[in-house]
Amino acid sequence: MKGIICITGASSGIGLATALKLAREGFTVYAGTRQLQRELETHKDIENLHFLEMDVTKPDTLRQAFSAIEQRHGHLDVLFANAGYGFLKALGQASMQEIKDVFETNFFGVIHTIQLAEPLLRKADAGYIIATSSVGGLVGQPLNEVYCASKFALEGLLESMATYYKPTFNIDITLLEPGAIATNFGSTVQRNIEETGGIPDDVYKPIADAYLGTYAKRNTAPQTAESVAEVVLGLLQMETKPLRVRTSDAAEAFAAHKTAADPMGLEGTAKIRKLLLGL
Repeated sequence: MKGIICITGASSGIGLATALKLAREGFTVYAGTRQLQRELETHKDIENLHFLEMDVTKPDTLRQAFSAIEQRHGHLDVLFANAGYGFLKALGQASMQEIKDVFETNFFGVIHTIQLAEPLLRKADAGYIIATSSVGGLVGQPLNEVYCASKFALEGLLESMATYYKPTFNIDITLLEPGAIATNFGSTVQRNIEETGGIPDDVYKPIADAYLGTYAKRNTAPQTAESVAEVVLGLLQMETKPLRVRTSDAAEAFAAHKTAADPMGLEGTAKIRKLLLGL
């Protein structure tokens, strides 16, 4: 499957690695970034790669980007809703503004993106939505409750859509579920901690110390963004798309108690589709 793909959150990490990989594989890639001039200069010599200003918290930028794609191609084959960020704070420590900000990007940002891209996806012969979730969308973790809640919400959204998007619109849906990734995702989490005064010396500090200590030991060799890009390429080449895919053996093992009965998520989707829609 080669075609037109749009990727949000493509200025670094998984998004950028995937944009570069797919452009070199012959896809026409539209990469969303909030640093448009920087990306245009840095990657100006890469064929098939086109950067557009896209901020998932600002629907007008998405609307303009998808309008440009429609004018050039008339449709969109693949949407990779990748933009998101991590957040490490107990619910009792987080402000409501911080919580809203996490959801604004990780959940509502995906909603804005899909709503505006869907008309173009329905114009394709076979559309495909991939969204970057996390093992944190399957498994709750200490001090990650706000982040995990945003990803659990994302999982519920796309799992529900998957029950009818394929038979009705011929649009497949996949939730990409990485574990620890060697990108600036972790450093962004750390920077957020530092910018808000560091880890408070309160009742949650022993939990934070224990969590950060075990995290460092468990993730001595995190998965690279480039290897996740290989997973995405593999998905595009698959005839039957999974609802869920963990991107590494470590991620698979971490979430196994949640996924063992239905690793790809397709059995559950088929069951609900038949039960509620008779399809």
